[in-house]
Amino acid sequence: MKPRITVIDYGVGNLFSVERALDYCGADVHIASTAQAILEADRLLLPGVGAFSNGMEELLVRGFDQPIREFANSRKPFLGICLGMQMMFNESEEFGNCPGLGLIAGSVRAIPLTNQLGEKHKVPHIGWGELHSGAGGWNDLSLMKGLPPGCTAYFVHSYTAFPDDETVRVADTDYDGCRISAVIQSGNLHGCQFHPERSGEIGLQILRNYLALPVRC
Repeated sequence: MKPRITVIDYGVGNLFSVERALDYCGADVHIASTAQAILEADRLLLPGVGAFSNGMEELLVRGFDQPIREFANSRKPFLGICLGMQMMFNESEEFGNCPGLGLIAGSVRAIPLTNQLGEKHKVPHIGWGELHSGAGGWNDLSLMKGLPPGCTAYFVHSYTAFPDDETVRVADTDYDGCRISAVIQSGNLHGCQFHPERSGEIGLQILRNYLALPVRC
């Protein structure tokens, strides 16, 4: 039987490419456009591109914020991608302070405009970055199971998450001396700052790892 996954449609996200990648990985993909569909999911995925405040506004307008919190409090797997991962945190400083979903303690802050030597670099961070173990490590229930340190993923972002608990950081990447939270995990909650659907075979394996996580009721 195909693993069932529900992708949230809230008007902010690259649904087509995410759905296509999940389908390629053998998933039974469902698109959720109602609160009830979110609550009934076996596995839930929150995609997203763009500004933090816009994403949160769309979730609030549709009444999706509380169903997402209720699902996250279950033992079922939850995955946020890019903006979807950022909105899992308490708040973001993008365009002023904006509250997030509050699923994981921490904040989202701008990538510094200069490196540690004070030299300017490009922001947003766009391109391939190597993934290395964070404080939480690559355990058997993480998205990074079986993948080698130094594998690469594709990033497009101007902000990065700072979890209060360092062990939430499963994998980091380095952008010109700036440490970026690349993969996070807190219990059944998982997130990728990069786009696994645009990260070749490594990204597909990350999605397969997510689909293989057990669904507990």
